[in-house]
Amino acid sequence: MNAPAGYPHKGGSHPGFQLSQAEKTQLAHETAPDGAAANPLRDAADRRLPRIAGPCGLVMFGVTGDLSRKKLMPAIYDLANRGLLPPGFALVGFARRDWANQDFAEEVHQAVKEHSRTPYREEVWRQLSEGFRFVSGEFGDKQAFIELKETIDKLDAERGTNGNHAFYLSVPPKFFPGVVEQLHEVGLDQGPEGSWRRVIIEKPFGHDLASARELNAIVDSVFPPKSVFRIDHYLGKETVQNILALRFANEMFEPIWSRDHVDHVQITMAEDIGIGGRAGYYDGIGAARDVIQNHLLQLLALTAMEEPVSFDADAIAAEKTKVLSAVRLPDDLGTYTVRGQYAAGWQGGEKVIGYLQEDGIAPDSTTDTYAAVKLEVNTRRWAGVPFYLRTGKRLGRRVTEIAVVFKRSPFLPFTPTQTEELGQNALVIRVQPDEGVTVRFGSKVPGTSMEVRDVNMDFAYGEAFTESSPEAYERLILDVLLGDAPLFPRVEEVELGWEVLDPIEAYWAANGKPEQYTSGTWGPAKADEMLAKDGRSWRRP
Repeated sequence: MNAPAGYPHKGGSHPGFQLSQAEKTQLAHETAPDGAAANPLRDAADRRLPRIAGPCGLVMFGVTGDLSRKKLMPAIYDLANRGLLPPGFALVGFARRDWANQDFAEEVHQAVKEHSRTPYREEVWRQLSEGFRFVSGEFGDKQAFIELKETIDKLDAERGTNGNHAFYLSVPPKFFPGVVEQLHEVGLDQGPEGSWRRVIIEKPFGHDLASARELNAIVDSVFPPKSVFRIDHYLGKETVQNILALRFANEMFEPIWSRDHVDHVQITMAEDIGIGGRAGYYDGIGAARDVIQNHLLQLLALTAMEEPVSFDADAIAAEKTKVLSAVRLPDDLGTYTVRGQYAAGWQGGEKVIGYLQEDGIAPDSTTDTYAAVKLEVNTRRWAGVPFYLRTGKRLGRRVTEIAVVFKRSPFLPFTPTQTEELGQNALVIRVQPDEGVTVRFGSKVPGTSMEVRDVNMDFAYGEAFTESSPEAYERLILDVLLGDAPLFPRVEEVELGWEVLDPIEAYWAANGKPEQYTSGTWGPAKADEMLAKDGRSWRRP
């Protein structure tokens, strides 16, 4: 079987498909760095080659936190295991612990053993761990940052990292300005001639528009915009990226992807867990700030954006920014925004406590653990189509999905009894946990009578592809090291997100308390009433 045109077989060894020498030479030049001579030993048909990071290192602040242990450290190992990191890659940890380099290596080793996606290989670990270093210190301790600079300079000489380093701020947002300013004070924001320095910032990017602008001003005063990577890990998920492939690689969807055929869109991110031990972070932030301002508005932008001229970072960001700038709030915020707070109930066969009974939560807290809003996008394509966004903790199950619900047929040549079980066509993009796409449409029920009811046609990533999807942080960390930024929100997107949410938060702060909902259900009754007023109902994932 010949490979399809434009899809050379990995390794170029497929018996029915061979590149000509001229094609190989051209592709080899295309994959060579600017100004560098092409490597004749590189197989230009191997698509992995342009995705291998060059000489570089990563400095992680906050290496003792859950994010580092469960996601970041395993992601770095998985990248190394897949051959996507350079042999001399360096990882520097920065924290208050009084650790030696080998103590840090043991911490990473334990995290890798417990949480890595790919199989453990001793030879990979041995080579990777040779580049581990640890610096002990406080974020306000200038001497510790001087020691960090000395450590990085030694790595450039010992490991050949060539002055290329990224700084990952896996710390609470209140520490972002101090760390960035310390990096500038000791000169770590600038590397040798021809090298790069980049900073990675985890959400939340502020707690409102004013604080976001203040934070952005501090970061941008030290690092140029192209060197700042704001991580929204949802954008690294394969299924989220598949939104773009689904829409723009398939002719069948684009003609119906508009107000002419779409009735409404529902975007859901539901969790079946409570806040756990995160009271200090979560209380005062809430579901809307934690999820809607970033994750869900980004999913809305990807769903509603126009086709970009290319898939580079600038083109995608331009189209997302257009969508976010066209988002409009409902006039009646009391009717079309809902906030809730989980109460005691049953979850997964266990009795669970309510939010106000969680450790560290004040009994009069008004923090929302559920939020739902109705938004519209004022563009020619989407005018009049409501986008319903909802997120919450202690809901019926863990699921994230985008449901594009289509209008009913204007005429059905059937009797009402023949179609009483027929609903609306829908295309559902399942982001997690069972990644894939579901198409819901009407079909005749087998039998002698005409009866039409809804059926589902499923595509599942796990069944369609033999290669498992990488974790979001694998893709995002690699993109930072490559300087490739299509999956990272720009400052304009962050600020537009706060412009959408700030009026909602101000209205909630001035009007009562969140509605209580029983754990294990799908949220407060008012959320169902919100859609019922429009003659619609929430989809049950």
